[in-house]
Amino acid sequence: MREVFHQSLEEVQARLVEIAELVTTAIEKATTAFGTSDVTLAEEVIEADSTIDDKALALDELAIEILARQQPVARDLRIVVMSLRVSASLERMGDIAEHIAQLTRMRFPERAIPKGLRSTFTKMGRLDVELAHALTELLRTQNLDLADQIRNADDDVDELHIAVFEKVLSDSWQGEAGATVDATLASRYHERFADHAVSVAKKVVYLATGDWTEAITQP
Repeated sequence: MREVFHQSLEEVQARLVEIAELVTTAIEKATTAFGTSDVTLAEEVIEADSTIDDKALALDELAIEILARQQPVARDLRIVVMSLRVSASLERMGDIAEHIAQLTRMRFPERAIPKGLRSTFTKMGRLDVELAHALTELLRTQNLDLADQIRNADDDVDELHIAVFEKVLSDSWQGEAGATVDATLASRYHERFADHAVSVAKKVVYLATGDWTEAITQP
């Protein structure tokens, strides 16, 4: 019975990694589509989001079944409960990638990125993709050095997010209302994507150390 239980826990981890891989693909395609106005690529992201949702729901059902049948305690219980929270964050990250793709589709054939902010959004997109790759590897290996990388990249995204708002609020900004809305929405999406990655990273640190304070305060 114990062997079956551990197999179930391994299945939970494997499914989390699988969902993270799908999210990584989604943000790669979404940011590329956003930067190039590739509506075909944007449509792929939008259509694939239901797969992420379905897999997150299936993982939640597995976790609830483990809780009901195995009644885990101590670290095993933390793993199962945290998997539910991580699953929710990954599902939300997939939604955010979809939102970026929807902006692309909505503005096609024009570009959703205002001309004066293209380099900024290119950097934000690249950072979000790097975050997604690091998060997937963190879930796969529990290498806590990756959690530090994720936090550092999130700081960079935050700085770019602030720069976008400073740009659209400056006297020199000449974008129309639609461009202003697109810029602020897209910047917020990129920033929230990174925030969710940090949230998941903190949970993985907690699982590895058993110390929630360390997970929050680790530099």
